[in-house]
Amino acid sequence: MLPEGTSDTEVPVHISGAFDGGNIEVLDASDPVQVRLAIRPDVDQKSRQWFCFRVAGARGVPLTLDITNAGEASYVAGWKGFRAVCSSDRSEWVRVDTEYTGGVLRIQHEPSADVVWFASFAPYSRDQHASLLVRCQQAGARVRCLGLTLDGQGIDVVEVGHGPAPVWVVARQHPGETMAAWYAEGLLDRLLDPTDADAEALRALATVYVVPTMNPDGARRGQLRTNAAGVDLNRSWGVADPATCPEVAAVQADMVRTGAAIGLDIHGDEALPYCFASRNVLGVPDLQPGDEARFLAFLDTLASCCDDFQVEVGYPRPPAGRSDLRMCSTWMAHTLGSLAVTIEQPFKDNCLRPDPVYGWSPDRSLRFGAQTVSALKLALGGGNGS
Repeated sequence: MLPEGTSDTEVPVHISGAFDGGNIEVLDASDPVQVRLAIRPDVDQKSRQWFCFRVAGARGVPLTLDITNAGEASYVAGWKGFRAVCSSDRSEWVRVDTEYTGGVLRIQHEPSADVVWFASFAPYSRDQHASLLVRCQQAGARVRCLGLTLDGQGIDVVEVGHGPAPVWVVARQHPGETMAAWYAEGLLDRLLDPTDADAEALRALATVYVVPTMNPDGARRGQLRTNAAGVDLNRSWGVADPATCPEVAAVQADMVRTGAAIGLDIHGDEALPYCFASRNVLGVPDLQPGDEARFLAFLDTLASCCDDFQVEVGYPRPPAGRSDLRMCSTWMAHTLGSLAVTIEQPFKDNCLRPDPVYGWSPDRSLRFGAQTVSALKLALGGGNGS
């Protein structure tokens, strides 16, 4: 009940990003049809694009939410064709009207619930990460903590299978790319399915090491690219300083111990509306013709197994010998001799298979991750996919 003498229109709208993964600065919310917001930068004071915030008290109110510093985002081209997601239950995330003009990202939506959330993409919380670990170990996986972050969070790896080939899957080095965590969940759920023939075959062929969230601190803080020290993990693999980048130092040490026949580094791309693989590893020094052929064959295998993956569109190939060896996949290829692939998913939608309601979504990331199990099995000589 409202206090006596108070009307619905006088109830204030409350906006906050003060929760796990939240990011927003409220500049002016006095008028719900003209709210002014800003994206908080990472601790490096440069990286910004991810936003996630809660709006309370706006049921039936035609909100106009202006993110006024969108023109200062790390990837301004990412706003072209972008639509924010909204949820009232934090389970179903639908796309809502969004427009980028003159440096301002404008979101317009009339909520049908008292409390709703808006985000760049469906968030993936630390509680979800914990629930995934519990589900994995209950299904027979081994869960190991490789060390602690600067904020004291665990750097977790899930180990599945008993086969001779070591396979590493690293997800969400960049914390704002939450679709990477959804992908890792989908891969693990299928890999641990006792009734799935391809998963059983892969478990016999390989020991799979999955890091579902490489950057727990950045994820909890609601950052785009960096950790608690403002370090971009995917530019730290050349020499990882444990004092500022314990996440990479810990995972890298375990990779060296186990080796990596195949390594997948899972990301999200703000601008390109496709699922694709970076060709960055084709520029590592001393690349052999057989290495390139094996890499391209794996991309074709992914495309044959994964509905949304394609090989025609992506980043340009780097010049010979000029790849950045500070990146995870190039470091694995150069140092460990791995078949290493950086996989990108869209923030927007897969324009080859568009979905006007959900765009690219958690369900599609889960499916992509699950379908990768068949591709890994085939790449390791496991016969026909399913």
